[in-house]
Amino acid sequence: MVGFNRLRQGWRWFWGLGLRWSKIGPLRPARSPLSFAVLFSLCLALVVACGGGPDSASDPAAGEAGGTEGGRIAIGTTLSARTLDPADAYEIFPGILLHNLGDQLYTYVPGTTDLAPQLATDLPTISNDGLIYTIPLREDVTFHDGSAFNAEVMAFSIQRFMENGGRPAFLLAEKIDTVEATEDYELTIILKSPFAAFTALLTFWGVTPIPPDQYTIGEGQFIPDSFIGTGPYKLASFGSDAIKLDVNEDYWGEKPANEGIDIQIFTSPANLYNTFTTGGLDVAYQTLDPDQIVSLEEGADQGGWQVIEAGTTVVNYMSLNQKIEPLNDVRVRQAIAAMIDRNLVNERVFKGQAEPLYSLIPTSFEVYEPVMKEAYGDGNFDQARELLTEAGFSETNPFTFEIWYPSASTPRAIVANTLKESFEAGLPGLVQVEVQTAEGATLWGNIDKGIYPSVLANWYPDYYDVDTFVQPFLSCDQGSEATLCDSGASQSNGSFYYSQKANDLIAAQRAEQDPAVREDLFRQIQDLLAADVPYIPLWQNKDYVFSQAGVAGVAIQPTQQFLFWQISKGS
Repeated sequence: MVGFNRLRQGWRWFWGLGLRWSKIGPLRPARSPLSFAVLFSLCLALVVACGGGPDSASDPAAGEAGGTEGGRIAIGTTLSARTLDPADAYEIFPGILLHNLGDQLYTYVPGTTDLAPQLATDLPTISNDGLIYTIPLREDVTFHDGSAFNAEVMAFSIQRFMENGGRPAFLLAEKIDTVEATEDYELTIILKSPFAAFTALLTFWGVTPIPPDQYTIGEGQFIPDSFIGTGPYKLASFGSDAIKLDVNEDYWGEKPANEGIDIQIFTSPANLYNTFTTGGLDVAYQTLDPDQIVSLEEGADQGGWQVIEAGTTVVNYMSLNQKIEPLNDVRVRQAIAAMIDRNLVNERVFKGQAEPLYSLIPTSFEVYEPVMKEAYGDGNFDQARELLTEAGFSETNPFTFEIWYPSASTPRAIVANTLKESFEAGLPGLVQVEVQTAEGATLWGNIDKGIYPSVLANWYPDYYDVDTFVQPFLSCDQGSEATLCDSGASQSNGSFYYSQKANDLIAAQRAEQDPAVREDLFRQIQDLLAADVPYIPLWQNKDYVFSQAGVAGVAIQPTQQFLFWQISKGS
């Protein structure tokens, strides 16, 4: 499972951004970091102003895209969908598609983070020991092919999710002991151990029913290019450059406010930008460059389009490998935390389109505490100098620090070089930074081997609960204070952090059903993060969607879902 968790983390980062695997050689530091950042921003500005990059005619999607007739909605994106099999889909874009093509046992009231039944008719009844979940199910649901939904079907779908060995299989397989239909429309799930976030986990897009006569249980037996579910849309076509969803006229729930969805997948942000600004799309969503977003914001009135800004739960951080000297010294890790200037990064790299983050827990959760800001501030070089001096460093014995990032990520390249410039300017002669890069598959394939002193990475949550922002980072299955983490989540994330106190706190919050007690446990966990510094939270993404005038109902949910069925278009 350790190897799988490591692979899981790499894929979530890579596919979550919608990037495609490619081999790009290491960047050569031919220019100063500041020059590099300025040059990149200038190039982006030219792309925005002149429609740079590949000509729109060279992009198959760009050639086909256009505002749809009638009530169909044309959506453009650079994200891609590797698979629509719910037992194997572990990336954000296929997750959005499955959320619109299928239903889950539980969902969230639109615009809120309030859990609500979807295929269930009520919240689960939970046994006193927190192990048995009894869930009543709807009786009026049918699949796209007309077959009936019931508890046996739901049990089959969950069993398949766990047994077929897809990327997200561990989410349920590690937690569920048994799942069975105890009545025609009653599902009973028995957990291996109490897990307070289990109901939230049942909102995950892969926990969606599929008809047993169309899908099979078996290791690696996936159907990537089709889907039969119970949701408000049916899959009409699925390709690498275009996906079409038709309205499910027999849907049991709220009917879509449109006549279907036509999704065009672009090969570059420039083509997405150009097609939207020339009226070829109703909606543009992910992923535009920062300068393109600024241009769209500034040109909204003249262009007649709408700008929808939303926060996200995507956290960006730096992992610090405690198995490599001198990062085994907590004073050195604390000094690095003190040197980080998040506001500088936000303005220089993201044009203010991000939010400084001072905990691994996103700001959208009430339990969020800005513990890193309270402990270290931003660009606090006096504190950093004091800590490094105590650790034995000086101008004659400078601290050399390597920052690694995946080569396909241009923003992280600029972040790394911005940090280099800032650190070396703030503590000249005392700190020397070396920026290093590796191809994504190589980086994520080796991060758990302890090769890299530090890595810039990000995290897309599996479900909307604080647990998914602490357990995957701070827990360790096997290890000790002396050997650090030999097997477990922190090893997979490259920090090798081991703390028995952290393990105990994480186990306690997972078993705790009282929200107030859980919140206190999360605060203690955040205090540990600030004291031990196995990771340094850096920024939290903002999400942007752009829609043409006359298009209504476009919104990114607080849980990061995109509900296509709410979108409508005037005639």
